[in-house]
Amino acid sequence: MTATPRAELAKIGMVGLAVMGENLALNIARNGYPIAVYNRDTSKVDKFLDRAKSHAEGQQVIGAYSMEEFVNSLEKPRKIILLVKAGGAVDAVVEQLKPLLDQGDIIIDGGNSYFINTIRREKELKEAGLNFIGCGVSGGEKGALWGPSLMPGGDPKAYENLKPIWEKIAAQVDDGPCVTYCGPDGAGHFVKMVHNGIEYGDMQLIAEAYAILRSVVGLSAPELADVFAKWNEGTLNSFLIEITAKIFTVNDPETGKPLVDMILDMAEQKGTGKWTSEVALDLGIVIPTMQAAVDSRLMSMRKAERVEASKELPGPAQTAYAGDKQAMIDAVHDALYASKICSYAQGMNLIRKGSETHNWGIKLGELARIWKGGCIIRAQFLDKIKQAYQRRPDLPNLLVDPDFKAWVLNAQPRWRQAVTTAQAAGIPIPAMSASLAYFDTYRTANLPLNLTQAQRDFFGSHTYKRTDRPDADPIHTEWEELAKN
Repeated sequence: MTATPRAELAKIGMVGLAVMGENLALNIARNGYPIAVYNRDTSKVDKFLDRAKSHAEGQQVIGAYSMEEFVNSLEKPRKIILLVKAGGAVDAVVEQLKPLLDQGDIIIDGGNSYFINTIRREKELKEAGLNFIGCGVSGGEKGALWGPSLMPGGDPKAYENLKPIWEKIAAQVDDGPCVTYCGPDGAGHFVKMVHNGIEYGDMQLIAEAYAILRSVVGLSAPELADVFAKWNEGTLNSFLIEITAKIFTVNDPETGKPLVDMILDMAEQKGTGKWTSEVALDLGIVIPTMQAAVDSRLMSMRKAERVEASKELPGPAQTAYAGDKQAMIDAVHDALYASKICSYAQGMNLIRKGSETHNWGIKLGELARIWKGGCIIRAQFLDKIKQAYQRRPDLPNLLVDPDFKAWVLNAQPRWRQAVTTAQAAGIPIPAMSASLAYFDTYRTANLPLNLTQAQRDFFGSHTYKRTDRPDADPIHTEWEELAKN
């Protein structure tokens, strides 16, 4: 059964017809590339073909009801996208496909797979004469349908075969399609992992800004909608700020209250934020903003425990805010933007370190460019990040880029005001305060860790270096003996 009977072979295939698979398949067909589709539950193939019939692209879709029929419906070299659950499901589908494929065929994993697994799969398939592309896809279901941000990694020659399709279906911005070749083997999935970590940080920072405006300034949902809508017209312009403003306009049909107030404060996660934290520790890169976001989601899930603790551990007495409301709103705006800069600085440094460790050759400015459209973290200021790396490809940190440095230094007093006001009121803002601590630590020439190293040498003979001879060999002191004198 097909949406429209066809004699020719499909240009590309899709395995997995959940929301993302369906929408990406329609995107590909709409852009002129006939696509074959297959799902383990074949009833989903029928449902998808019925959906495709209502679109002009339905004529570009071929339905298959077995893996063999699916593979035989594709032109060579075959290009097969997998949009199945990360983990064992990917390996299972790959094993099904391997005996049916010919040398040079390409399997593309478009899910959120762990990059170490992608490295393994790419190596194993290359030994079998097959190509494996690990491709991050960001933008949710609407992005998949109308143009996502795509982050492919794998064999560069294999990607060249895929490139015309990817550039056509990606989101389009002023300086090109939102896709770039990230590098060999697991580079694409590594970039997507860190992208999701940045997304965690962004969402947590926005939630904390909301907490200050709601609990300190006392803004209502309609007032919050107005504030975020206004912010979306300036430096904070982004997809997440845009949808936040819209969320505050929706009322619960059952109670008439703002719907956001009826949602339980428990935020789930699927694992990419956790992976980002683990990899950052392994690579020795500091990402406190993203780590705070992961911790906050974990803490949010302990709802019952928090409710009981709230009865036993009172904080500061809540009083009406007596200051200038607009001044505090402006301070929260600046604190949010400055913290966001710190979060992206952390993410970019993690990607750079990952690229150096695995010899991927990732171009940070290109990542900022392809994140400008299609993806969840798309934002106006990504163009500024792109420009920062164009000015200086080896930029050690976004905070020392002239443009970002000037903005953060100017915003510093208001940033501190927002953080200290929230802390004085007992409002948890772990990501915003972690960002400020990151900024303060990065700009401090002499940290108190000289004492920490002295302690390590005292109890463990771990040695230390002297300030007056930093290039000399480390030395050890018998602290106990000297302390007696």
